[in-house]
Amino acid sequence: MPQDTARRAASRPTTLRDVASAAGVSIKTVSNVVNDHPHVRPEMRARVKAVIAELDYRPNGIGRQLRQGRTGLVALALPDLTSPFYGELASALVNAARERGITLLVEQTDGDLDREREVAAGFPVRLVDGLVFAPQSMPIGELAQRRDSTPAVLIGEYGEGSGFDRVTIDSVDLGDTAVRHLLESGRRTVAFIGDKARTADRPPVVAQRVEGYRKALRRAKVKFDPALLWPVPEWERQHGYEATLALMAARPDVDAIFAANDLLAFGALHALRRLGLRSQDVAVVGVDDVEQAQYSSPTLTSIALDRSEMADLALRLLADRLAGHDGPERLLTVSGRLVVRESSGG
Repeated sequence: MPQDTARRAASRPTTLRDVASAAGVSIKTVSNVVNDHPHVRPEMRARVKAVIAELDYRPNGIGRQLRQGRTGLVALALPDLTSPFYGELASALVNAARERGITLLVEQTDGDLDREREVAAGFPVRLVDGLVFAPQSMPIGELAQRRDSTPAVLIGEYGEGSGFDRVTIDSVDLGDTAVRHLLESGRRTVAFIGDKARTADRPPVVAQRVEGYRKALRRAKVKFDPALLWPVPEWERQHGYEATLALMAARPDVDAIFAANDLLAFGALHALRRLGLRSQDVAVVGVDDVEQAQYSSPTLTSIALDRSEMADLALRLLADRLAGHDGPERLLTVSGRLVVRESSGG
């Protein structure tokens, strides 16, 4: 297969013309093979089918959309739709897609490596024009070697070096903002809940939030204590609750908690209530500013992430690729906004 044809196939959905060029036959012959026309020589059929497989060509089979070369469908693959953050992000993406006349097909991966591999390979998201994907487990090298030619945009902190357009979150700034707020309010022993037991196991989102935590400490000339980085199995309410009970038993001097997300923060607030501690005793800041943050007791100070902006940027990047943009990968970054509520003395 000519090198320029391979490069073209990797950068946009493969067309009949690409297959015909690579196979050295006419577009009509390719069409006859695709439509299983009986009057095609067996050796010719085999040759064209081999090129179709090599270029990952996928014809659309829907009348008008076949003529347009578009289905109007975009796949959205997120780790956990029961998570408030991802649920609200999915809602924002559905609304943004609807405004563009696009229908989203939603797939939940559970952060499972095999499910993420299926999504990256194009299954079960066949017959879609594009993919918005929030991977958590798939190695970057595998993402970079993805064979499926459907344009894709990654969303979240994961995916640096994959070669795909990305909408990411400035998690270093989030950590810095949260801990700076706590320090400026007079707290001096700030714990971080949401780390991994081993530094080598930190995914990008954890590593970046820890980096932001340490950056704020350095600015305030507060000594970093690695014992205040508290690991959890997952970023769920239960783990935030259990981690806070263990943390306060080991370190009763802690007067503030930076939780890696709001779910951990809600668990922390529940644990502190059980221990008879108020926000004046131990302040708490989370990340995401999910709707529940306004209704927790006390209400939760959090770093708000604009899900609507993330959705708009992701679909804008995808639309550019579908329109033929063939440039290098692009990175758009969304910053957070501190929303002060009762849990940090607001």
